[in-house]
Amino acid sequence: METTHLGRSGLVVSRLCLGTMNFGWDASKEDSFAIMDRALELGINFFDTADVYGWKLGEGITEKIIGEWFAQGGLRRERVVLATKLYNPMGAGLLENWPNTRNISALHIRRACDASLQRLQTDYIDLYQMHHIYREVPWEEVWEAFSVLRQQGKVLYFGSSNFAAWNIAQGNEKAAARGMLGLVSEQSKYSLMQRDIELEVAPACQAYGVGVIPWSPLAGGLLAGVRKKQDGVRRYGDWTKGLIDEKAAQLEAWENLAESVGEKPADLALAWTLSKPFVTAPIIGPRTMEQLEGSLRALEIRFDDELHAKVDAIFPGFKTAPEHYAW
Repeated sequence: METTHLGRSGLVVSRLCLGTMNFGWDASKEDSFAIMDRALELGINFFDTADVYGWKLGEGITEKIIGEWFAQGGLRRERVVLATKLYNPMGAGLLENWPNTRNISALHIRRACDASLQRLQTDYIDLYQMHHIYREVPWEEVWEAFSVLRQQGKVLYFGSSNFAAWNIAQGNEKAAARGMLGLVSEQSKYSLMQRDIELEVAPACQAYGVGVIPWSPLAGGLLAGVRKKQDGVRRYGDWTKGLIDEKAAQLEAWENLAESVGEKPADLALAWTLSKPFVTAPIIGPRTMEQLEGSLRALEIRFDDELHAKVDAIFPGFKTAPEHYAW
């Protein structure tokens, strides 16, 4: 398994990140345990989750599954670089509409972190990520609350998810003014079908030494061979189903290209994200062992200029702003 540093930090992570969003939802606890065990055997040490995963308000089902897996021992926790997130509503019952059980505030940061630690059955989180930008809170409040968590030994590194470039720049400048390391990662939606971050987010991350962790690198399964039925058993959201027909010509051209180079569309799409210099580790979200093990092929595929050009002809990308839209 290839490894790299997470952004400018000294933290070493695998080039594939195990996404756990399906655990406790589409994958049973038993299957989730098996997938995590196998991931470690394959050298995948970077696991990503969130307090909201499991999709039952306030229950943190996925974090609980990971915590129970850690509790089995066998140095599971010690071998994992654990990333989780806060932002989404976590109140349930009488607290469902309580405003301080969501978003980013000093109060919610403290409560959310302690709750995640309890569910995960660990005393520290390697990477704590804000799941979305919260524009109403000043960065001074965020970094003060985060600095307390770091001083307490509860969190080692901090990251963002779904941030704009200027959010990342401002956040890191505010952190530097406090003598803090700041954001070391940004988790963005990035795939051949959605390359918007190439305009400003990716350049900002490179400038600040922030590692990009792409989520949905297969565009919800669209890039896995949907036209020629090469995608195996995958689940699609309603928005994805509509795009299968809307983007038919593009997807067929993509699958033909994959076939011409002797690769599966999913493997080629994942390899393409890995070929980008700003990418640390794309998130794979397997529901089955077959999907997990199949992802490893992407690490062996190499892109040259000719292959990049062929891909760009099907899925045009973006130049860095402002060159994309100005001279």
